[in-house]
Amino acid sequence: MQQTTESGLAELRKRIRHSTAHVMADVVTTMFPGTRLAIGPPTDDGFYYDFDTPEPFSDDDLRQIEERMEEVVARDLRFELHEYPRDEAVAMNSDEPMKLEIIGEIPEDDPITTYRHGKFEDLCAGPHVESTGRIPAFKLLSVAGAYWRGDERRQMLQRIYGTAFESREALEEHLERLAEARLRDHRQLGRQLDLFSIHDETGPGLIVWHPKGAAVRGIVEEFWKQEHRRRGYDLVYTPHIGRSTLWQTSGHLDFFKENMFAAMESEGQDYYLKPMNCPFHILYYKTGLRSYRGLPMRVGELGTVCTGTSAPAWSKACCGSGA
Repeated sequence: MQQTTESGLAELRKRIRHSTAHVMADVVTTMFPGTRLAIGPPTDDGFYYDFDTPEPFSDDDLRQIEERMEEVVARDLRFELHEYPRDEAVAMNSDEPMKLEIIGEIPEDDPITTYRHGKFEDLCAGPHVESTGRIPAFKLLSVAGAYWRGDERRQMLQRIYGTAFESREALEEHLERLAEARLRDHRQLGRQLDLFSIHDETGPGLIVWHPKGAAVRGIVEEFWKQEHRRRGYDLVYTPHIGRSTLWQTSGHLDFFKENMFAAMESEGQDYYLKPMNCPFHILYYKTGLRSYRGLPMRVGELGTVCTGTSAPAWSKACCGSGA
């Protein structure tokens, strides 16, 4: 019974947040004529909407948008589902290039639907709450840049983040948790305690360790090594890069190439920063004859692995299960 209740609450929050994103898009396009719409999905803890605007939104803009959203909510406008033929949907979105791109990706046999509240209508599959008045509590949180479709070759959009809940009390609890999390933010603590720094020149998540931070890191690493040796692991070191043939064999190039750091070319060979230690440890395994009596081989490494734009991480081979 509790599981059903939790599931129902999750679905309600999804509807509330999706609906709030539509209300926000309504207000933004009214306040900032010429704004082009991208997408505005609900998330696990809130929602966002991406906008193509000539100027970034300011904190004052967010406050005004939120005030206007409260007015739309108070009008209790009904969310109405509509279905359109493809040519009509294209005509309706003739000034919305990103919506046209989405329409072009909808299979021919699938319906094309919108949701309308008041005069605002947006390409959408839903679901939503019954009306804007069913949005009990929301808060706009921040604005950030985001590439369309996450592709750095596409245009930069303005993404407004927000959150919404089924009650004012639930919203306040969430905002309190966010405030507490900010106090424990490792980026702030690293600066305040003089442990490390992050610079635009290095890139997001790429750390410059200060002496105090390096000392703490050394203690943690030594503890890690001791515990792994105690559990029967042999520690190794492997290169930070490898030829493309290694990553082709491991399957990384076939499945994750777009999330790996760009190749480097040297003497006619392509090299990639390693996204995982395991393939190198397999090479170690192949350096001699092995018997099943020697299995499992427990091999560990404090190796720097790089995938996509995420920060380098400490990792041991084969998720610690042994080779």
